Amino acid sequence: MSGHKGWKIDLDSEYPCPCRREGCLKPIMLTEAFGCDRCQQIFVTKNHDQELEQLSGAYPYKRAWFWNGQRWIAIHSRWGEIYLPLTLGIIVVLLVVWLPLTLQSSFEVTILFWALLALLLALLPAFMVWLAYWRR
Repeated sequence: MSGHKGWKIDLDSEYPCPCRREGCLKPIMLTEAFGCDRCQQIFVTKNHDQELEQLSGAYPYKRAWFWNGQRWIAIHSRWGEIYLPLTLGIIVVLLVVWLPLTLQSSFEVTILFWALLALLLALLPAFMVWLAYWRR
């Protein structure tokens, strides 16, 4: 995650929830963490209390925000930058490998099988990208 300069997060204050669910982040006693009263997520501070990171195993990358004094600004991870080139690379490899195999096949059933397999494998990365950007 890139280092953004934000305001220092006061561990004794309440903040709006960054998950867009109209909740309120409240400090959890004896920890350096916050809990949302609406979405029940737990957040911890990072980088000298200038970033807020969500503790959740449901996402393929960590979600983090910094406080600008009025609202939370999302800090995007590097995974978002990697998905598109990865998807395009897989599609190009599928076209280079599967298309010649399909054209060389002499049986109609084999051609149909290879075409369907190539289509499914081409849609898989697109589905991954859609899932990655669905919650942003």
